[in-house]
Amino acid sequence: MNHWIVLSFAIGCEVAGTICLKLSKGFEIWGWVALVACFYSLSFWLLAVALRNIELSMAYAIWAGAGTALVAMIGVLAFHESISWIKCLSLLLIVMGVVGLHLSNGTGSAIH
Repeated sequence: MNHWIVLSFAIGCEVAGTICLKLSKGFEIWGWVALVACFYSLSFWLLAVALRNIELSMAYAIWAGAGTALVAMIGVLAFHESISWIKCLSLLLIVMGVVGLHLSNGTGSAIH
């Protein structure tokens, strides 16, 4: 399987785990807690698999940045969390940073 697809699944599992964390109401609802553990475990495993072919800095930045942006958007849409121009700008900067890292992959001089 393509390593970028694996990383996408890792992001999806991380987002699902975070949503389940919200739904667990502070670890009070054990069914959601079990799903948190499953999704986060699967996410880390898939991230580790993706790291076989993607640089650590790139994979982690994409995993964390995309997960953060998706969770923030889901928070606004599904959980009716607040939205402001600062939040929108911040999410845009995260996305731009991830895209910038991806575009810089393999360019410039490497420091070893």
